[in-house]
Amino acid sequence: MTHIKTTIKPFLTVSDGIKAVEFYTAAFGAIETKRFLVENDKISSVIKIEEAEFYLSDEEACHSDSSLNLATDNGVRIILETKNADQIFGNALQLGAKEICPIITEEDWRIGKLKDPFGHIWEIGYAL
Repeated sequence: MTHIKTTIKPFLTVSDGIKAVEFYTAAFGAIETKRFLVENDKISSVIKIEEAEFYLSDEEACHSDSSLNLATDNGVRIILETKNADQIFGNALQLGAKEICPIITEEDWRIGKLKDPFGHIWEIGYAL
């Protein structure tokens, strides 16, 4: 019997999957490990940042995503814990993310918060 590890992986819904993959690749050093073509030139992808994996897809009516206001309706924050926090945070800002809180050292964390061009909130940092 194969051992299955329990994990939780975010699934980000965006309005332009191809541009989102380009952003995460350039800003976060992500790698797109899988891409699935969906009708109407839309995509669904599996993305990795270092060893962390998440899913990304264009909004699709059949998944009830089309009723979201993707710029304002995100109730999820994503925490990216990486030793490369400063570099990734800076790259993201240069590529169109908006700073919410600058990356600083507080208590036992070095962390900052930003909103990516697709409306997702990221806290990027690492434990000291």
